[in-house]
Amino acid sequence: MSNYIINTNTKQLTFLDGRFYWTEDGQFVPSVTTILDAYPKDAGYYMWLKSVGQDADTIRDEAGRRGTTVHEMTEAYDAGAEVSLLTEDGHLAYKVSEWSMFERYVDFIHRFHPLINISEQNFVNPELGWAGTVDRVITMQGATILMDIKTSNAIYPTYWLQLAAYRRLLEEAGIFVDQVAILWLNAKTKTNGKVGDVQGEGWQLLRKDDTVNDLNLFVHTKALWTAQNQGSRPRQATYKLAHQKF
Repeated sequence: MSNYIINTNTKQLTFLDGRFYWTEDGQFVPSVTTILDAYPKDAGYYMWLKSVGQDADTIRDEAGRRGTTVHEMTEAYDAGAEVSLLTEDGHLAYKVSEWSMFERYVDFIHRFHPLINISEQNFVNPELGWAGTVDRVITMQGATILMDIKTSNAIYPTYWLQLAAYRRLLEEAGIFVDQVAILWLNAKTKTNGKVGDVQGEGWQLLRKDDTVNDLNLFVHTKALWTAQNQGSRPRQATYKLAHQKF
């Protein structure tokens, strides 16, 4: 299950856009985050949109790029690779904001030693009608935790709906967790907190046991998305697998 398909007969590689996942039998399943686009925006969102005007798309795209970069860094780190701030020729490989968030992740790993059971794994369920990529499933402090990594400026309600939907995907795959959690790498925390807190300077782990209400909200949001997007299919880009001039 991936967002691309290789056709060796036609020697073509086809990418889907990030809104959908493609199953082995050719079904298109929308991602959880795509479905959550239908969740109603609050007044704060429209005030922000008005304040930034035509820069909104640029700000959104940069935030998305930063999040993707930090995710890739943490995934490589957990796989045992060395992640370096400098390239081989001595130039900065990452922006300072990206590196600072990565170091917060390293602080979390070093201080709390979570056992990582699943990292960046796709789950697709056509029967449920949604799909997604799970950041981590960890074991820590005696609990199995579905954890999502966030680099945003705030924690939005849809994040919990996203985790509830992911939890349901895991359950359908026979994987059960005790909690869901957001590892927020852009938190406003200035200390390690009190005894029992899982946090550090600039990061914190926010946890929730019960996701029943969040899943219910997600299911209703999915019904709204489906009503708005009947017959919607992913955009596709197809490329040749090879080229030869002569």
